[in-house]
Amino acid sequence: MADNDTESMSARDDASTVEIEIGTTGAAGGDVEMEGAAAGDETPYEKGPVEDAETSVIQEDPVAETRPSFIEYLSSPVVTLLVGQDAQTVLTAHQALLSKSPYFAQVCQAFIEDGSARSIELPEEDYNAMGSFLEFLYTGEYFPRKVPGQRVLEHDPSAPGIDDSGDHLLRHARIYTLAEKFGMELLKKLASSKIHCINSTARGELVYARYVYANTAPDDAAVRAPIASFWAARSHALRAEAEVEFKSLCLEHPQFGYDVLTRVLDDKLKRERNEKMHPATSGSGRKRSRLSQSSH
Repeated sequence: MADNDTESMSARDDASTVEIEIGTTGAAGGDVEMEGAAAGDETPYEKGPVEDAETSVIQEDPVAETRPSFIEYLSSPVVTLLVGQDAQTVLTAHQALLSKSPYFAQVCQAFIEDGSARSIELPEEDYNAMGSFLEFLYTGEYFPRKVPGQRVLEHDPSAPGIDDSGDHLLRHARIYTLAEKFGMELLKKLASSKIHCINSTARGELVYARYVYANTAPDDAAVRAPIASFWAARSHALRAEAEVEFKSLCLEHPQFGYDVLTRVLDDKLKRERNEKMHPATSGSGRKRSRLSQSSH
């Protein structure tokens, strides 16, 4: 079991994930740095023929967009957020920061500038996920943060070392789907990257997979593809640990079973092509085949 627990995080890392670095201060949108060209790199361009001085047109540099200061965000009206249904949780946020989300920007347009109270009801949302969403708006991150230079999260006393219940995975999965609804692409990428930092068991992974397949679009490969890859690579071992739950999930979400089967068959075809391109030496083919199967 310990080997499978350790493999849970690395298996998700095998699928293509987006690496991002997040700053620790400032409003969201100004502190998230994506990997790209190094500072100071210039975009190459083609040099055209030299123009006559009288006919050449001097192009002025575009005016840089002025970024609001943080105090301007804090000076904007306060909006009350009513989260949940029966036992509502009351949260508050500054409208200028909320409006960084296209979803809230549209909702806030309906407010009347007469000093009256501003409130938004969010009956379907999870209040913990909303708390992390607001933390991201104000700081550009949310707890637990990623440890710089490592694929681990900072210590969270409430999180177990190995996620057997799936609760730790679900925490970030709910933030991911919330970010999708609110149009916050950077928060989606951040939540996805944190999911790949969590060690879990087969049961924890199934709880996570059930949530993802119930709450994401069928074409959301960014979050679904790693799940299919994870189970395809270790289905023979992990299914034995949680066979009843695995079968239940396949029946509840046939797309999950189809995605896993597709990945298994794709991997099988790749192995067969590799074997044809690099055939085993005479007399050792069967032994190599058995070892290959037992190593998965």
